[in-house]
Amino acid sequence: MRAVSTLVLTLCACTLLSGRQAPSNVLSEADLAALRTLQSAALASDYAFDRLAHLTDSIGPRLAGSPGNAAAVQYVASELRKLGLDVQLQAVQVPHWVRGDERADLVAYPGQAGDAAQRLVVTALGESVATPPEGITAEVVAVRSFDELERLGRDRVAGRIVVFNQPFDQRLAEAGHADAAYGQSVAYRSGGAVAAARLGAVASLIRSVGGAEYRLPHTGGTSYAEGVTRIPAGALSAEDAALVERLAARGPVRLRLVLTPRTLPDATDHNVIGDLRGSERPDEVVVVSGHIDSWDLATGAIDDAAGVAVAMEVANLVKRTGLRPKRTIRVVAWAAEEPGLFGSRRYVKEFAADLPRHAGAIEMDLGAAHPVGIEIGGAPSIAGVLAPVAAILQESGAGLLRTSELAGSDVIALGIGGVPTFAPIQDTRRYFDYHHTPADTLDKVDRVELRENAAAISVLAYALASLPEMLPHTPRPRPDWMK
Repeated sequence: MRAVSTLVLTLCACTLLSGRQAPSNVLSEADLAALRTLQSAALASDYAFDRLAHLTDSIGPRLAGSPGNAAAVQYVASELRKLGLDVQLQAVQVPHWVRGDERADLVAYPGQAGDAAQRLVVTALGESVATPPEGITAEVVAVRSFDELERLGRDRVAGRIVVFNQPFDQRLAEAGHADAAYGQSVAYRSGGAVAAARLGAVASLIRSVGGAEYRLPHTGGTSYAEGVTRIPAGALSAEDAALVERLAARGPVRLRLVLTPRTLPDATDHNVIGDLRGSERPDEVVVVSGHIDSWDLATGAIDDAAGVAVAMEVANLVKRTGLRPKRTIRVVAWAAEEPGLFGSRRYVKEFAADLPRHAGAIEMDLGAAHPVGIEIGGAPSIAGVLAPVAAILQESGAGLLRTSELAGSDVIALGIGGVPTFAPIQDTRRYFDYHHTPADTLDKVDRVELRENAAAISVLAYALASLPEMLPHTPRPRPDWMK
C-alpha cells in the first residue's frame, strides 16, 4: 500500500456544516433503518474472515504477475458470482518482478575476530536490479539522510555500498500518526538507490521502513531515474542497519551483498469487478474495494487481503439482508497496487467517461484494526451530509468523520477525477510493524475488528447508494508521488 500523509480537518460526527448541506440530500428513515440492519448483520458475520483465510492460508503470497495472484483473481471472481454479482475481469498489463537469492555478510570490520563474518538480514526491494551472481563486495558508507550523503560527495561514495540508517519514528506512530512516520522513512526506500547512484555508489541498502524491528526486513518498491545508473537496492533489518552504522563509525567496514532478482516480461493481470445492480439508478456506481496483490515475503493478510475480503462482505451482507440499493454497488479487487497502482490507473482510463456517475469510491488498505471513523476525500460539505451515518457508526465506535484532499490508495486515481473517496480511519499504531514483512499473516487480524470494519464500510457504501442526490464531485490535484 502507498500511505498518503495529508493535512486533515477533524469534524465531530454530529456536526452539520451550516449552509452547506442540501436539504433534499437526506436519507429517509427507511434508509437509516437499513443501515442499522447492515451494521448488526456485519457485526455477527464471519464471511469476510473466512474469505480472508482462504486468500492468505490457502492461496498465499500474491505478487503481481505470479501464479498465486492469478489464483486469487479466479477465487474472488468465483465467490462474487456465487453471490449473484455481474462479474467481469478487466485485463491489466503489470510488471513481473521475481525475487531471487538474498544475502548480506559483513566480511571485514573493526574488532573482527580472525576471518569470521557476520550474516545480516536483508531483502531486495521491489523492481531492484541484480548484483552479479557472485555478489558485490565493497566498503560501506553509512548515513542518516540524503543531506548527509550529499555532504560526503562523490569522492567518499563512489565504488561503495550506501546504507541509509534512517529510523522509523515509533513514538510518532504510537501517538496515532503512523502514516506520517511511514512517509518520513519511505522516501529512502523509493529514492535511496537514485541518490546513491548519482554519487557513484555500487548498491544501496536502507533501514527497513517500519516499527517493532525483531530483525524483520520490510520490502516495498524502489524507483530508478532516467539517465542514472540502476544499482541493486535492498532493505536491512533495523538492528542490522544500526550495527553497520556503529561499526562504520569505528573504522572501515566491507560488506558482501548478493541480490539476484529478475524482471520478466510484463504479465497480464486483472481487476476483478463485481456489480450488485442498483434498483433505481443502476448507471450510478459506488465502488467498494481493496487490492488483491501482495508482496511475496508473506501472505498479505493486512496488506491487503483484508480489504478485498471486507469489500466482498459488503455484497454478501446486502444480499443476505434482502436490501436493494438504489445505485449499483461495485466490488473491485484491484490489480498490482504494490508496484504502482496499475489496476486503478487502468480502471480510470477505461471508465473515464463514467466517472461523473460514480457516487463514491471506498478502499480499505491500512490494515484491519479497529476503525474509529471514516476519512473523506472530497468537499468539506460531504461531512455534513454523512453526519446521520456517522451517528449510526458511533454505535460500534466508528463515528469520527475527517476530511482531506484524497483518501484511500487505489481510489486516489478516481479522486483526481473528482469522485468522492473514502477510507476507514483505523488504529494503525502496529500496522507498520508487519506491513511488507514476512509477518503479514492471518494471525495479525482480529476477527471482531474485521467485523467492525465490515460494518463501517457496509453502512457507508449503502448510504452512498441510497442518498437522493450524488455527493459533489471536486477534482483534486495529483500527488507528487503519482506524477
